[in-house]
Amino acid sequence: MMLRSGNPVLRLGTLTFAALSVLLAAGGTGWPQSAPPALGLQEQGPQAAPAPSTAPSSPPAHEENPGLINEMGKLFEKLPSILPPIKSPSETMNDLSRLAKPSIMVSGRVACPASSNGAPDCKLAADKLCQSKGYTEGKSLNADSAEKCSAKVLIPGRQRKPDDCRTDTFVTSALCQN
Repeated sequence: MMLRSGNPVLRLGTLTFAALSVLLAAGGTGWPQSAPPALGLQEQGPQAAPAPSTAPSSPPAHEENPGLINEMGKLFEKLPSILPPIKSPSETMNDLSRLAKPSIMVSGRVACPASSNGAPDCKLAADKLCQSKGYTEGKSLNADSAEKCSAKVLIPGRQRKPDDCRTDTFVTSALCQN
């Protein structure tokens, strides 16, 4: 399963883990090992003197070490080219402000008409509220409901019937956009 995250720290950790897994699983050359110690007595023989160096003295050449630390160093040298540049907070806010549409909140009271399934359609009411203020469309932010009953309910002694009252929903504030 692949891990996907918007968090750059998790991505860096996942990338590091993957690189280490590849390096460790690759096999290839391993850590240099010394000869195993021999148990028991060893014979002490004359030691040969080291051969004198005939090469002119020059600075030692950088020897490639195939160890884990060297491979990690190579990874971190390549890392800045792999990752995207880090933006300052002001650059991030500028990017976000370019993405956001300018909008304004308006107040009023417009009834939500009933949709085909009988539920109130407050999107149309929000659009009507915004159009009455000079904008093109809107999104409902706040709604209010009220029960509206016929005068028959007020007659003393009369039994209330299911169709005597209905609930009306109104948009009272909306977020409008041009």
